[in-house]
Amino acid sequence: MQMRWIWIGCVAFLGFMGCHSPEELPKPPNIVFILADDLGWSQLGCYGGAAYRTPNIDQLAAEGIRFTQAYAAAAVCSPTRAAIMSGQHPARLHLTDFLKGEAFPDSLLEQPDWQKFLPLEVQTLAETLRQSGYRTAHFGKWHLSKEKRPPGSTSHNPLQQGFDEQLITYKPGAETNAEDDPHNVDTITTRAMEFLRRNRDSTFFLYLSHNAIHDPVMESAERVQRFARDSTQERHGVDPVIAAITERLDDGVGKVLRTLDDLGLEEETLVIFYSDNGGKSTYADQAPFRAGKGWLYEGGIRVPLILRWPGKIAEGSMTEEFMTSVDLYPTLAAIAQAPVDHLELDGKNLLPLLKGATDRLESRPLFWHYPHYHRGSGMRPASAVRSGRYKLIEWHQRALLGQAGALELYDLGHDPGESYNLADSLPEIKDQLYNKLKNWRTEVDAQMPSVRK
Repeated sequence: MQMRWIWIGCVAFLGFMGCHSPEELPKPPNIVFILADDLGWSQLGCYGGAAYRTPNIDQLAAEGIRFTQAYAAAAVCSPTRAAIMSGQHPARLHLTDFLKGEAFPDSLLEQPDWQKFLPLEVQTLAETLRQSGYRTAHFGKWHLSKEKRPPGSTSHNPLQQGFDEQLITYKPGAETNAEDDPHNVDTITTRAMEFLRRNRDSTFFLYLSHNAIHDPVMESAERVQRFARDSTQERHGVDPVIAAITERLDDGVGKVLRTLDDLGLEEETLVIFYSDNGGKSTYADQAPFRAGKGWLYEGGIRVPLILRWPGKIAEGSMTEEFMTSVDLYPTLAAIAQAPVDHLELDGKNLLPLLKGATDRLESRPLFWHYPHYHRGSGMRPASAVRSGRYKLIEWHQRALLGQAGALELYDLGHDPGESYNLADSLPEIKDQLYNKLKNWRTEVDAQMPSVRK
């Protein structure tokens, strides 16, 4: 049975809006969605990142809800971004790697020919919100077009995917001056503040998709020196330049939040802070989790998620409920009072949770599928499922070649660092999760790697 968690309609809104008739519904909030790039769960002060200075994001968490078990839909950027925009699993979209990916001529498996851009036929989150009266803007990294840069990118850029305004930025190149906003944080932030001032009387969806803290590792000397003089970074295995990039990102978040406050929009605006995947373990230890970006271990997919909505979300709240990228589309559609019953969405509406529902949401497993090799991290083709406290990873190369160790099972409740493989000691749980994973792959028509001939 196809998984569809779309709680839209009168029943879903009872706790949110009472029994208002449609013409009496309260005005939907503005939405400011801030997406970081390669920012791990533990790289923020509010998540225990002692080596980082993130006072503005920490304050956002203090004023809203912080998820401790939020996940990205993938361990690399484009699939997660596609999941946010489509509300569908990357495996269903067949968009499972970043743009053109990487070739591995010496690999033992053949990677599938995956989708390398977000098709225009997909009704994006921006299109749904615009149809409901939102003014929409995308400023920052897109990474869902046929090519990264124009002219090849133009046909599938944000303006063609539901956004009224766009500014597309790119990660720094060899010619970039590290002293001059190398990761475009200030550029994106300035455009965001201008947009807020121009649209203060509109209902808007502002999507700030940062390039930070993605490599290359470069930042102004003044910022880096402040961290280089602090031994905290060394003790925690953090590159001081990464800490400096994170600080600039936090500064940008603070400027946007202060602009909302100055314009009197704070009470009318839902603010979301999220990351597209985990951080790179070569630049920053992702403890308490294993590995980092590119891997289906927790370090690659467990990410920070913070939402603030004054008067609607309790200040300083925290939840251990699971969520993943596909949940954002149905949740924001519900908040915007936008109909989506006609769409094939894989996500779950989290609005009851945000509104303080005391009962736990209906349990459901989370899935990941990456039938590729990732040169930067060393990751090999794999799929994963988390159900309750347990998580299973299937390594496709070992499975297809009949090698031992194709399945790994971890008890994340006791072992968040995934140090103890329980596949042999808990065979019943292993089999249960493996069957769920195989059934889900069939349901979404996931592309599989094959043995190289």
